[in-house]
Amino acid sequence: MPAPNDARFWDKAARKYARDPIGDPAGYERTLEAVAQRLAPEHRVLELGCGTGTTALRLASGVAEYVASDVSAEMIAIAREKAEGAGLPQLTFEVAPAEATPGPEGRFDVVLAFNLLHLVKARGALLQAAHRGLKPGGLFISKTPCLKEVNPLIRAVIPLMQAVGKAPYVAVFDAAELEDELTASGFAIVERARHGSGRQDPRPYLVAAKI
Repeated sequence: MPAPNDARFWDKAARKYARDPIGDPAGYERTLEAVAQRLAPEHRVLELGCGTGTTALRLASGVAEYVASDVSAEMIAIAREKAEGAGLPQLTFEVAPAEATPGPEGRFDVVLAFNLLHLVKARGALLQAAHRGLKPGGLFISKTPCLKEVNPLIRAVIPLMQAVGKAPYVAVFDAAELEDELTASGFAIVERARHGSGRQDPRPYLVAAKI
């Protein structure tokens, strides 16, 4: 489970988060395009850590079911506001920790986790839950900031921000460590890419199949 203050942190930050522009629009569009190519009309999709629903609203029209969850009730409230009138009956939003996969084992064809894995303390539990929720051969798709690969000054500032309540839990790892965690959780990497357009933040995009 995430630390109890994680939900409170994101509840407090939700409205500002919703107003802020996407930091790397080129990288974001690259990710959306790549994911859309993996989705099919019959697919059931789960997005973990959906925030205010921006990605869910972009992708849900192409699938049969799209469940988007977030630990923050305020984030989900904003997502539901944004979804009103969108004409997407297959899209639902749920308040849940990232380690919780709704429904029976093997319910989903695809599980998505964008800009999330470095924010989850129980990352192994998340990956195991995603594995259980996927059908055999189903895909876990992630794009994750790997703080071991960015400017060390950024890493140095994080504890100071956490001390004054300006940052949540943040894990430090690199892409190779993340791939090892996916493999240990029963996945096989089928695609590797870098979707961050900035030289200092080349976020790894990974597609991993349940085996």
